[in-house]
Amino acid sequence: MKYATLIYVRPGSHDAEITEDEQAALSAEYMALRFEPQCVGGGHLQPVETATTLRGDGLVTDGPYADTKEVFAGYFVIDAENLDDALEWAKRIPAVRLGGAVEVRPLVEMPGETSF
Repeated sequence: MKYATLIYVRPGSHDAEITEDEQAALSAEYMALRFEPQCVGGGHLQPVETATTLRGDGLVTDGPYADTKEVFAGYFVIDAENLDDALEWAKRIPAVRLGGAVEVRPLVEMPGETSF
């Protein structure tokens, strides 16, 4: 089954509080996860300040959908046997130890779908 691991970071946790060497090490951790065979896709989002939100009433506003402590920063799509395996994989995402969160959610798989 495929799972989305939605990565929420605490603003500033990946840049202002760490050195350039630490930032390079974090980037390397994310890239290592991205290139594991279990990971079938993913993406890193631009900063939250670039977000635009469209609401059902047609209102378009600058910024993220909701005010939260963490902001949605990226995602991986992984192929795991079950939720427990997906959670074990997601625990290794650096945002978890840097005060953020990772939401793990199964994807709806469409009949005949063969890839991400």
